[in-house]
Amino acid sequence: MPRPCKRRRICRSPAHTYFKPAGQPVVSLEKSVLTIDEFEAVRLKDLLSLDQKECAGKMDISQPTFHRLVVSARRKIADALVNGKAIRIEGGTVAIEKRERKGRDCQEHSM
Repeated sequence: MPRPCKRRRICRSPAHTYFKPAGQPVVSLEKSVLTIDEFEAVRLKDLLSLDQKECAGKMDISQPTFHRLVVSARRKIADALVNGKAIRIEGGTVAIEKRERKGRDCQEHSM
């Protein structure tokens, strides 16, 4: 039996949870679902340009787990962009950080 998934720490929920190609009705689009923890991984690595070890520390997960998250997220984003799919951000095993913790504060970079 697999081990239960550890909660991944994020700063806050994304402000926007749905993106779609312009000019296309929502009902006609396939969807690619990005989990909140995958979204946070991309935010930390690609937007803030942090190294993987630092990103993993901010999310309270191992570096290999972080790597798997960011690879999965990038694959889903690429699929949506190339194939004209909508992106929905939802779900995942996350714990939203409510306060700053010394050395690991989420507020130094806003989303």
